[in-house]
Amino acid sequence: MSTPTKSPIRPPRTPTKSPYSVNKATPFSSPQSPTSPTSAGSTCSNASADRFIPCRKKLDFDLANYNLTQKENMYPPDDDATTAYCNTLATSLFDTHPRGIFTSSLSHSGRGGGVGVGLSSLSSSSSSPLEQHNRNLRVIYSQNKRRNFKSKSYRVIPQTPERILDAPDLLDDYYLNLLDWSVFNMLVVALNQTVYLWNADTGDILPLHTTSDEDNIITSVAWANDSNTLAVGVNTSEVQLWDTAAIKQLRTLKGHAGRVGSLSWNTSIVASGSRDSSVLIHDTRAASSVVATLTGHSQEVCGLRWSYDGSQLASGGNDNVLNIWDHTRWDRSRLSLRSHCAAVKALGWSPHQNNLLASGGGTQDRTLRFWNTSSGTCLHSIDTKSQVCAVIWSKHSNELVTSHGFSENQLSIWKYPSLKKIADLTGHTSRVLHLAMSPDGQTVVSAAGDETIRFWKCFAYEEKKKTPTRNTTSVSTEGPLSPTSSLQTPLHIR
Repeated sequence: MSTPTKSPIRPPRTPTKSPYSVNKATPFSSPQSPTSPTSAGSTCSNASADRFIPCRKKLDFDLANYNLTQKENMYPPDDDATTAYCNTLATSLFDTHPRGIFTSSLSHSGRGGGVGVGLSSLSSSSSSPLEQHNRNLRVIYSQNKRRNFKSKSYRVIPQTPERILDAPDLLDDYYLNLLDWSVFNMLVVALNQTVYLWNADTGDILPLHTTSDEDNIITSVAWANDSNTLAVGVNTSEVQLWDTAAIKQLRTLKGHAGRVGSLSWNTSIVASGSRDSSVLIHDTRAASSVVATLTGHSQEVCGLRWSYDGSQLASGGNDNVLNIWDHTRWDRSRLSLRSHCAAVKALGWSPHQNNLLASGGGTQDRTLRFWNTSSGTCLHSIDTKSQVCAVIWSKHSNELVTSHGFSENQLSIWKYPSLKKIADLTGHTSRVLHLAMSPDGQTVVSAAGDETIRFWKCFAYEEKKKTPTRNTTSVSTEGPLSPTSSLQTPLHIR
């Protein structure tokens, strides 16, 4: 058998598509006229070009870079307002939706559009680089101004105290009220048997009075509204009135049968609450001071607060009852509110709205409540997750500060009426029993069972510029005392 030889004639091959050839059936090609001649040797149709050579001055590289990097450089918007802002800004900057560079061109294609069609939109006329740069700056400025990044409510709240005072022998008793700040910038604190005055302007410390009996501890202190008169409640059921300018006791008010744990002034009228469950109304101008005895509680009265207009008195007790008294009728309380399920010590009237009272409950309650004392309605309430020891409102804004016990022992700043927590101020290592506010309304002072007193700049605000005449009465961060000073009193700066 002979070996077959290769034929010089090969069968015709099946034509294969070149990767560079044009598929006339692709959806991106446009129909070609049958009478349209093609150039000899041409491998593709003019109507279905497979690539695009751009004119660089017609391209918007800023838009391209934005679309490529926006997911990397932008946090995902957390609300509809932020999303709308981002879309508006991108549209104003680039004259198109930020996620739709081809959207406007593709929408005009009846066949769904293609790369060639989409890129053809880039050949439209564009403004000069300088013109576009100035336009972009105008858009950014107007959008940021409209959004108002630095609003009037924006402020920085320091998380550390401005100053710390040691307060040895400060009693860790929830039912006492041992701290107050006068309109003359004088701080008073009771440490066991002694009452101390601290001048916030000079830093000077003055022991005002020490009881003679070891069992006769100081149980409450309160400044008169507009004078240097100080009321001091003691364990022997008396209320002493002192002239702190002259360092002299004016008189002693009697009538209680138990320790006086709470005091509150209304011009020349002072209310005192006692462990004997009664509240006495004293007129300090009368020889016989007691003008009324209020008997709306069954256990110790630990919270007392007059309203700013002096028409209402709020009293809270260890019987979980909050009573509202009308100054024109003392025979019975106008309202008796029993929503709390623990002792009610923390009381604060709003300086911005009449008949608005905040109250806080003890360990078993942990609730901060807001009352309309005209109708007795509970407007808002929030679980603070810890014992509420004190509450005080800001003088300049609709905010308030609360102090708490276990487990954080913190001060909390709240926005009203949203009850949004603005900040938590930590540093105390025991429950924060007492709060007071400086005369200018910017600084809050706290005293805790850890035997420290701390000053917090909670409500700093910018004052209008005035011609300086003399030093303002604000808390000085530097005084004559220092950690190495030799002190004759147990209260000192640490």
